[in-house]
Amino acid sequence: MKFKTAFSKMTVCSLILTALFGCGQASQTANGAQDTQSAQTTELTVFAAASMTETLNRIAEDYKTVEPNVSLTFNFASSGDLLSQIKEGADCDVFISAAPKQMNALDGSLKDDADKNPDGLDELLEGTRIDLLENKVVLAVPEGNPKNIDSFDKLADRLGAGEVFLAIGNSDVPVGQYTRKIFAHYGLDEQSLADAGVLTYGSNVKEVTTQVIEGAVDCGIIYATDAYSAGLESVDEATADMCGQVIYPAAVLRNSAHPDEAKTFLDYLTGEDAGRVFESVGFTPLA
Repeated sequence: MKFKTAFSKMTVCSLILTALFGCGQASQTANGAQDTQSAQTTELTVFAAASMTETLNRIAEDYKTVEPNVSLTFNFASSGDLLSQIKEGADCDVFISAAPKQMNALDGSLKDDADKNPDGLDELLEGTRIDLLENKVVLAVPEGNPKNIDSFDKLADRLGAGEVFLAIGNSDVPVGQYTRKIFAHYGLDEQSLADAGVLTYGSNVKEVTTQVIEGAVDCGIIYATDAYSAGLESVDEATADMCGQVIYPAAVLRNSAHPDEAKTFLDYLTGEDAGRVFESVGFTPLA
């Protein structure tokens, strides 16, 4: 009887140890699965025009719930600077520029067009290029509009008279290129204006916007979305006749390390959720 009791106790202990050991194995397996899942996080590098900074950061927060295993890393700069970085071999999965010019320079379908793709590059993943968004070019003023500037028409007259100080983008960035089309529309000579001391420059649209915010200038030519994000007053909007359409193309890069995930993110940018974010700051979704 004592032997049976001792045997029963040993059996119970054995079962308890087995259960504990099994739980430990299960826990290790679960932790291992979690570690593996964490290790499988994909990092996408997105090169985007500086004017998309606030918008894409908002979209990135939303995207975490859609693709939790994808981490988005943004490189915001002027489209011209981003193009140069891509040409130099920088790692990039998705490129969004503020004008077709910079995207054209990477588009293999245009490599025989020396004007659009002067280096004959073929850097875009075939079939992924889209016209993602449209923006507007506006004339923005500091708080209180101290010089009472109310239109591009009046700006042209007052610039010629040396009465206002205007901030514009450099010639190698899209907002600066649109500005020069506006100058041509009004018959304004940039060099003469620069010599007269009525122009100041920014290397991207954010720098121009900052000058307006700080009241360092009387007005600035920027995008509608940047004026909205900065809380600036836009007193006039350039028409297509003045500077053409402001189109933002996007594409996956041919050398993307994660082409499938990059295409999925680009598809998300064309969807309703991202579209609502774009529209909230003044973009018009096109795709």
